[in-house]
Amino acid sequence: MTDATIRPYEPEDADDLWALKRGFELGIGANTGGEDKGETYEEKLDDDYRTRWLAWVDRCVDEDETCVAVAATADGLVGYAFVLPESLAFVWDAAVLNEIFVAPDARGTGVADGLMEAALDCAREQTLPLDRMVLDVDRENDRAQAFYERYGFEHWGEMVAREL
Repeated sequence: MTDATIRPYEPEDADDLWALKRGFELGIGANTGGEDKGETYEEKLDDDYRTRWLAWVDRCVDEDETCVAVAATADGLVGYAFVLPESLAFVWDAAVLNEIFVAPDARGTGVADGLMEAALDCAREQTLPLDRMVLDVDRENDRAQAFYERYGFEHWGEMVAREL
């Protein structure tokens, strides 16, 4: 693994975490789905969304200090994993890996493995209706699919969506 240290998120990480969250969202928007998905994701990432998302992260971390793990280097954060706290386990009757993201320059260095292990450790500490972790991954994201399969994830239904 690169010189990254995997550790729990701290409030002073907020700016770096937001930069990674933007990378996560814009990557989803640009690389999966229809042509308008990228524009839709770009439009939502305004100052209000940033404030609300970081406040939600803080509430989740207040409930479970290990639910957001970050990969930190001397230059800042290069990745994060976000497991929803146990109180939200009934959303899917399981632990939910909400997001995992590694900056492009840190991919292939083992950072994702360290973050996944931290996410699994967090989930194993939760009291869950079903002893499993679930996540949403775009079927067109071959790299992510291969990563999750390496960790034993299997298809377990499929999410669909519609506009409100």
